[in-house]
Amino acid sequence: MATLRPLAVEDVLRVNGSRRFATALAAASPFASLADALLAARRIWLNEVDVNGWLEAFAAHPAIGTTSPSVSKWSKEEQSAAISTATDSTAQELAEWNARYRGKFGFVFMICASGRTAPEVLAELKRRYANRPIVELEGAAQEELKITELRLARLFSSEAAAPTTSAEGQISQPDKAADRMRIIGAHLGALPKPSANKASQTTGSSNRTRPPITTHVLDTALGSPASGIEVHLEMWKAASSPPSFENKDFNGWTTLGSSITNNDGRSGQLMDIVDNVAPGFYRISFNTSKYAPSGFFPYVSIIFEIKKSQTTEHFHVPLLHSPFSFTTYRGS
Repeated sequence: MATLRPLAVEDVLRVNGSRRFATALAAASPFASLADALLAARRIWLNEVDVNGWLEAFAAHPAIGTTSPSVSKWSKEEQSAAISTATDSTAQELAEWNARYRGKFGFVFMICASGRTAPEVLAELKRRYANRPIVELEGAAQEELKITELRLARLFSSEAAAPTTSAEGQISQPDKAADRMRIIGAHLGALPKPSANKASQTTGSSNRTRPPITTHVLDTALGSPASGIEVHLEMWKAASSPPSFENKDFNGWTTLGSSITNNDGRSGQLMDIVDNVAPGFYRISFNTSKYAPSGFFPYVSIIFEIKKSQTTEHFHVPLLHSPFSFTTYRGS
């Protein structure tokens, strides 16, 4: 799926409020695929836009939880989960912490709020308030990048699926922007939906709303979720040396859970919801041969390590797959 025409600067400014970013991305368009557009956006934002450009982009966002009529449709949709889950007291506390944050750092609190509840957003705001300014500036830039990716996917989808008019003036192709929002929401690590194939039910009480390790699969060749892919999550529990480049003995893995990706490309629950995930080595594997029989990779396994200092963090490990390439990253 390719953009039908070069992007206009004003179009990109809806995605990211930095004019330098918008000018550079528009100049780099059109793009052959969504993946190419996302890669270009990441390169420009991190390597070509300076701090002033970052601050200009931040200033284009309303404070999280704002319900003013002037808030853009995209911002309202991105914050819908937070707004719908905010009680009066939570909304008041969020407003107070927003003001406190702006007073300390000089810019609006940046967070990719898609799929995140008001308590989650508030907890993250309080956590990041303790950061040093230089650390928080970089963190805010990373959140802006996530929002940029979400909006770029929406813009990209709208461009590729723009309604066309027949000789009689009838619209012949529907706008699928809402579907693309769900797709890119999974791409950014939105909350997974439990499936009938989840490994286990939530046990005990936990402050988390999802398992510590989650995943989804995006088909970058089609620009859509990859449904029906079998996913296994394992942990290294052998007493021998841990897995490494030198130690490729794979007999020490113990299965924690398995699932099948749903229509949004998300897997079901692969492990229990616990406050503190066990530190160690994990392997998440995807049976890509059934999804893409003619592809180059019969399966994909990703091994990663959770350190003792990271046991309360969340690890979203997605797979961006095409028949002849794949990539991954640690999401949130």
